[in-house]
Amino acid sequence: MAAQRGGHGRRERDTLGVWPVELSPDGDGLLVYLPDIDAYTQGRDHDDALAQAADLVEEFVFAAMAHNEPVPPPSDAAGRPCVALPALTALKLEVYRAMREAGLKKGDLAARLGWPASSVSRLFDGRHASRLDQIEAALAALGRRLVIASRAA
Repeated sequence: MAAQRGGHGRRERDTLGVWPVELSPDGDGLLVYLPDIDAYTQGRDHDDALAQAADLVEEFVFAAMAHNEPVPPPSDAAGRPCVALPALTALKLEVYRAMREAGLKKGDLAARLGWPASSVSRLFDGRHASRLDQIEAALAALGRRLVIASRAA
């Protein structure tokens, strides 16, 4: 998982899955608080703390999707360090949010796509490497399209 510093505009964070963290000393390491999901983790040093935070955010996202729960958007970074979801996880989250915004369940999306329900479930599974064409098809079935951009690091 990538870790990023600093804040971005709200729109970019929502799209890229960039989550702010708060770091504080804890014995020989760092305590990490993720305010948007009200969760804590820790790391040996700055880099390890951010890596642990990124893993925790990704696990939170996949758990929420598995249990059909909402995933809150990240808050404003306000100068705090941030962690980013991997690109595939961020794409899966975009499909999940679009599906929920449309008031649909996984079975409804499967019907729109003409896919077995198990194929749609795999779209939201962290252990499954969904293909880009599957992500694009799911977004299209939800009246959306994928827009890709890059930014300076």
